[in-house]
Amino acid sequence: MTQLALFDEGPPPPCPADFNLARYVLAAGRSTPEKSALECLGADGDIIECLTYAELERAVLGTATGLAARGVAAGDKVVLRLGNSSDFPIVFLAAAALGAVPVPTAAALTDREFATLVSILGGANLVVLGEDLPVSDLKTPVLRQSELQAMRNLPAATLAATKADDPGYIVFTSGSSGTPKGVVHAHRAVWARRMMWDGWYGIGGSDRLLHAGAFNWTFTLGTGLMDPWAIGATALIYAGPPDPQIWPQIAQRHAPTLFAAAPGIFRQITNRDGGGAFRGLRHALTAGEMLAEDTSQAWQAQSGRPIFEALGMSEVSTYISSGPATPPRPGFAGRPQKGRAVAVLGQDGQPVQHNHEGLLAVHRRDPGLMLGYYKDGDQPDLPLAGHWFVTGDRARMDDKGYVTFCGRSDDLMNAGGFRVSPLEVEAQLSHFPGINGVGVTEVEVKPG
Repeated sequence: MTQLALFDEGPPPPCPADFNLARYVLAAGRSTPEKSALECLGADGDIIECLTYAELERAVLGTATGLAARGVAAGDKVVLRLGNSSDFPIVFLAAAALGAVPVPTAAALTDREFATLVSILGGANLVVLGEDLPVSDLKTPVLRQSELQAMRNLPAATLAATKADDPGYIVFTSGSSGTPKGVVHAHRAVWARRMMWDGWYGIGGSDRLLHAGAFNWTFTLGTGLMDPWAIGATALIYAGPPDPQIWPQIAQRHAPTLFAAAPGIFRQITNRDGGGAFRGLRHALTAGEMLAEDTSQAWQAQSGRPIFEALGMSEVSTYISSGPATPPRPGFAGRPQKGRAVAVLGQDGQPVQHNHEGLLAVHRRDPGLMLGYYKDGDQPDLPLAGHWFVTGDRARMDDKGYVTFCGRSDDLMNAGGFRVSPLEVEAQLSHFPGINGVGVTEVEVKPG
């Protein structure tokens, strides 16, 4: 019998039909209202903000009241362009609590780039903007960040009666055509992240998870904040200026049990022999780009702890990983998490044999799969090949389900965890005077 590159151990527990992602994220903390939900760290590693679970819920639901007073209602698009601040996840959850659709964007975007994203959405009902960021002529109501703190103390809003399949949020990903795509996720997407708890994190309510990303990065929003809160753990986020030497100091002072970061952070730490400060961890977590084997080995030697790697994309989040029950193997990105249905497909759209290269695909049943790409005034477009969403990642799968990443089938580049089309970079460079022709490609300076 031919062995096919198909992993399927059965579906995950179903998401409740009546489901609001903000209610779900806040629910676990109600049993420990005085426990620290968030510790925000400043430039010297001191705690500059600490929110208990009771304070977090009050801030989210009060902010939701403030957004509602600005006219935000169910189904409205609320675009976030904020700096590295706890305002970011609080406004995100507040919008979701109302049944509105938050759209996180990067503060580093230029004014023109930001205006392009808003135009792709067909406009927005509200833009929540950092104080030092310019305002385009968007003809859209703007809420400045300085107004958010007062909203936290408003009376609590009533959470919207959303369904699991209702649009919950939109994130942008780079398109191979050079035009960004809005990825529409349902409220159920945050429920689907439970498959990562055992398959990647090994997280529990007593954990203290330190994430090295900024508040306004979706990797931080999911892995660093919403997942720890959904299980009742404590999230630690650094909000100071970029400083590659800060992480060992934070690890020694604040005793995280889990540490999540992009591979480049681990490389910076091990290059300075700083991994020894992390011996109090159970393990570390990484995603966003491939982890170099020499970095993994250096970290293991210095910290005595493994790094568990995950592979994912904006359309599905992280769905292949190593973890406490799935030991890392050199040359492999990991194994599909329990509950996922993942295959490596050939040109005929059927699973190839084990150890043969093809295109990674995720079954349409996956609750973490997007509703589709945003289409103004229409239902999201979910491109499927039969029952499969084809990711564009080339891979091989062995007989144990372990997956080797073999690169992209298109020309998307990976810049520090962000997938970027060369065409997008070319379009930006072409605006500079004196440039008549542009060609962009990815060059690996050295391994990893």
